[in-house]
Amino acid sequence: MKRFYEEATVHEDGGEWGVKLDGKPLRTPAKAPLVLPTRALAEAIADEWRGQEVTIKPATLPLTRIASTAIDLIPQKRPAVIEETAKYAGTDLLCYHAEEPAKLVQRQAEAWQPMLDWAMLRYDAPLKVTAGILPVSQPAQSLRALTAALAAMDDQRLMVLHLVTGACGSLILALALAEGRIGADEAFALAQLDETFEIELWGEDAEQTARRANLLEDIRLMARFLSLLKPRA
Repeated sequence: MKRFYEEATVHEDGGEWGVKLDGKPLRTPAKAPLVLPTRALAEAIADEWRGQEVTIKPATLPLTRIASTAIDLIPQKRPAVIEETAKYAGTDLLCYHAEEPAKLVQRQAEAWQPMLDWAMLRYDAPLKVTAGILPVSQPAQSLRALTAALAAMDDQRLMVLHLVTGACGSLILALALAEGRIGADEAFALAQLDETFEIELWGEDAEQTARRANLLEDIRLMARFLSLLKPRA
């Protein structure tokens, strides 16, 4: 699609924010108004549109895409998104440790246990750790507490938590990222700990390198989105 506007501006209406292209409000693919909770997010999205050249490239509008998907998807499917995201707590990556080699076992314990301890204190949600691949049943009270944390989020944050949880294979890492307990690069490192260990032993092929780089880029994008949702003083 060719660029059809001259300028992208930010406007405020009743404490909510939007973006206008030549004075016309930007809308989602489902034609809903792109209503945003913070000026920072609106400005960042406006910058995406200002940066378009002769041809609009959707791949260079990632913040717009996430915000639009949250508006179009979450209100209609909120219970299902909460349920799907919360299910990760039952099989969270951080709860499944290796049985060997000893170096990997130690690395997992040192890196992952602090995250589980944080979740226990922050959400009153202790989770059991097991060695191997056999499933372990998590305390029902902990699963309810983590589900409640998701349910308390607004649509934009819930959308991002859903994406981060899937990317990391861990609801705990997603919540830690959203709360500022860890940054994007640490979330990636923790989620990829096992694979990184294997790479140290056997090396990495080009396809694996590209996939991991894309994953890190995605997590950084979602961390940025979350930061733009924080109210500014």
